[in-house]
Amino acid sequence: MTEFLDSLDLAVDRMLARIPGPLAVGAPLGIGKPHRLLNALYGRVERDPSRAMALYTALSLDPPAPGKGLEGRFVRPFVARHFGEDFPRLDYVAAQKRDALPANITVEEFYLQSGALLGSSQAQRHYASLDYTHVARALVDRGLNCIVQKVAANAEGTQLSLSSNTDLTFDALAALAAAGAPRPLLVAEIDPLLPWLGGPAAVPLDFFDIVVAPPAPYPKLFALPRQPVGDADHAIGLYASALVRDGGTLQVGIGALSDALCHALVLRHTDNAGYRRVLHALDPELERHPAVVASGGLGPFEQGLYGCSEMINEGFKLLVERGVMRRKVVDKLPLMQRVNDGSASELDRELLDRDGEFLHGAFYLGSQAFYDWLRDLDDGTRRGIGMRPVSEVNELYGGNEMLERAQRRESRFFNTCMMATALGAAVSDGLEDGRVVSGVGGQYNFVAMAHALPDARSVLLLRATRDAGGKVQSNIRWNYGHCTIPRHLRDIYIDEYGIADLRGRNDEDCVIAMAGITEARFQRGLLDTAKRDRKLRADFAIPPAWLRNTPEHLHEALAPFRSDGTLPDYPLGSDFTEVEQRLLEALGWLKARTGSAGGKARTIAAALLSSSTRDDEAIARMGLTAPKGVGEWLEAKLLRHALARTKL
Repeated sequence: MTEFLDSLDLAVDRMLARIPGPLAVGAPLGIGKPHRLLNALYGRVERDPSRAMALYTALSLDPPAPGKGLEGRFVRPFVARHFGEDFPRLDYVAAQKRDALPANITVEEFYLQSGALLGSSQAQRHYASLDYTHVARALVDRGLNCIVQKVAANAEGTQLSLSSNTDLTFDALAALAAAGAPRPLLVAEIDPLLPWLGGPAAVPLDFFDIVVAPPAPYPKLFALPRQPVGDADHAIGLYASALVRDGGTLQVGIGALSDALCHALVLRHTDNAGYRRVLHALDPELERHPAVVASGGLGPFEQGLYGCSEMINEGFKLLVERGVMRRKVVDKLPLMQRVNDGSASELDRELLDRDGEFLHGAFYLGSQAFYDWLRDLDDGTRRGIGMRPVSEVNELYGGNEMLERAQRRESRFFNTCMMATALGAAVSDGLEDGRVVSGVGGQYNFVAMAHALPDARSVLLLRATRDAGGKVQSNIRWNYGHCTIPRHLRDIYIDEYGIADLRGRNDEDCVIAMAGITEARFQRGLLDTAKRDRKLRADFAIPPAWLRNTPEHLHEALAPFRSDGTLPDYPLGSDFTEVEQRLLEALGWLKARTGSAGGKARTIAAALLSSSTRDDEAIARMGLTAPKGVGEWLEAKLLRHALARTKL
């Protein structure tokens, strides 16, 4: 019988009483993780060395630490406003970052907050390299005996919704049952701020063994700050948008590249003439690119798209609002087959419109505006969003393969990577010294699915270069000591300089295609290495068109559309004030120029000699109106210099 409580401490009492031995606790990734309940449980076990606890989870979200100097001055007020002064940071994450987890507590994650735990020995040693769809099986092996989850309650108080995280709870329970293992203790924490989503996400009250509803106040949900989208990001999004077929299926990841892609898709649909002008300025030959001709399109979305994405994020909100995402599917194979072959009757179409869903996801994560949108959905739009187990979304082999094939026609799976090799391998989640930046998540699932579906494509997005200690490096490498996606699964890569279609190509063709989207200054070195290693003919010469692969040429091509608002800095909206947006640009400029000792010295000298224009609002926001001491005076000079340079 379900027990209803209003005290977190009492909920922990009940958990410890019902599981007298070691705790093997599963918690969802992202915002489905009940921070306050986990902190209460962690604190209790930490104080009692006789109790052991293993926590199995992923993506333990932690607001950024303020840091020092100018960065700290910017971050500290923003974090307080954006996340809230009362945001419950996870105590176990704070301990991990200090390598201070007690001996009786272990935390194992299959996906890490990007870059946040590179310095933690405990987090790196206990990282589990698992495909998203293999996690439920691993939880069985680990003897899972408890699941804790944040949930939403309906207005009548008669149902609960797994809402943001249907990804693994259902799959874990099914895997445990199939193995003959006991059902774990299920504990829910109700959060009134978590949006209600029904359908498969809704469960009866007695689905959980313990339901705790802590009293107010309720901390904000963790919200991702929407980041600025630069020239390279917009170019990548534009190239990617040309590979999407009307009437097809869309999966996208997260971050500025995905934001740029969703903006480009909306531009293609709502202002097709403007969209084509931007594409022509970016690449006059794009509409004749073989990959665009064979797999893409440039016209508006007459049929619309169906979304099938492990993560629902900010970009999907835009696509739904602007009429791009509206192709509905139903869980009825004969009906989907008739829809696809054009034999659907009027009754079929009525059933599709009434019962169909246009967006399937396994978890969601975004901004506060995104969560507000989910809370305030009209009934029709809410019914069109189906939260599903990750086993349904991320693969074809969960028991309904023929149906999912019928639903996922012309799929385009867009994900990001950090680096790629000239032979087509992707580096998305780790470094060559073995440390994990994030995790593979569902990326392999979607790459493999693209090869399993007859008309699907996997598209990996990356920026052509990165800044490393003040030195620019190419992200297209000859080789790298870590691999996330092997080269035998190579398909399409996109960076700001174009599209490289590698599917089915031999190694020499792959080298040429990848070199063709490499920044110009790194092309010769890459090609010379390929020739040395017998992967490229000795007489191959760099085509003149490749020499346009420079940041300067890209900036010149996009500048008119950046200035007229066609390609805005924040296409999905901003969580930063206008002053903070100016500061972000200035601080980014400073960071890029002070990464090396020489660059720092040159920038300081220029700041001391410059007569910078005034931006009193920005200086006041950073608390430098009246600098105290030499350090603050120098920070103010550097900031004024950077603001003046980025204002040009």
